[in-house]
Amino acid sequence: MTDAGDLAGLDAELASDRLDDAELVEAADPGGMLRQVASSAAQVRSAVRACSEVDLSPVTSPGRPRAIVVAGMGGSGIAGDVLAAICGTGHSMQVVTSHGYELPGWVGAADLVIAVSCSGSTEETLAVATEAVRRGSNLVGVGAAGSPLQAIATQARAPFVPVVSAGMPRSTLWGLSIPLIAIAERAGVLDVGEDVYEATAAALEQIAFQCRPTSESFVNPGKSLALDLFGTLPMIWGTSPLSGVAAKRFAAQLDENAKYPAIAGELPEANHNQVVAFDGPFAPGATRLNAESGYPLRLILLGDPAAHPQVARRQAASAELATDRGIRVSELAMEGEHPLPRFASVVQLIDYATVYLGIASGVDPTPIDIIQELKEQIS
Repeated sequence: MTDAGDLAGLDAELASDRLDDAELVEAADPGGMLRQVASSAAQVRSAVRACSEVDLSPVTSPGRPRAIVVAGMGGSGIAGDVLAAICGTGHSMQVVTSHGYELPGWVGAADLVIAVSCSGSTEETLAVATEAVRRGSNLVGVGAAGSPLQAIATQARAPFVPVVSAGMPRSTLWGLSIPLIAIAERAGVLDVGEDVYEATAAALEQIAFQCRPTSESFVNPGKSLALDLFGTLPMIWGTSPLSGVAAKRFAAQLDENAKYPAIAGELPEANHNQVVAFDGPFAPGATRLNAESGYPLRLILLGDPAAHPQVARRQAASAELATDRGIRVSELAMEGEHPLPRFASVVQLIDYATVYLGIASGVDPTPIDIIQELKEQIS
């Protein structure tokens, strides 16, 4: 009789063969999610140009806002988390994300609200944009041209930055994030510059080349990471606010691209709760539950050279504790001086790996039918 471990090994071998067949990879990705991910560098450059063509003076001429509130959901809403992470915890001005129907109670006329929606029709984001106008806050809309969000911005005489979707909101991360960063820069909150945008685009291009579908798994970091994750339960920890957002993105992309569960966290907080799962039923060989499920924990650590020194120690200790318990560990290192290309250096790899994991598992990466089904049930 073949046990769960033997079956997992056979499945992993089939997954590897599937990813190394370029024709099969293309056939398994009918929605073109890999092509959408490959457009990331072009999104950066296009977004920079689009922002340069928009008159942002209504929100930048009054001077620096008291706070920036970014409203958005899902693959659009994470752009606000990116902006907050790029600004960093040491910034004197507050950057807050709103993932829901309501603005925080303290938001008023001294604050800047950026409503971001790839489709321009996300109901939660439209509700927040309308509320921002009612409260007299400065508003900028970011999303699809001709959308309800643009209509709200036009009626309020607020700037609107048009975004051309790469196909799905989650694959338009850069087209949605760069306008937010450019708006913050124009408002005097950030110092980025053309060289940083170009360095970001160059980093995205380099990873896209390394992860191209025709590159075999033993030299393709996206495919290799996908195969490392295959048949495991990923626990993904960032080591800084910046890599913490990358961990959140990683888990969300696993959900949508691979239809695959994951647990996201950030050090040091994860060392105060999630680490205890190392001694639980999903640790390799811990109990019958794990042996029958065939899904042992795998720890993924996203290292950031800007992490607090004590967090760097926690990263090393966490890897050692996991290894001692038979939990395999993958460590991804951010690279670059500025936070924006540093973020790009990990996120582009994450996006490829999650698409490849879907393909390796026999899952079409693009559809998210259940989200539409849920929307229809509550409409």
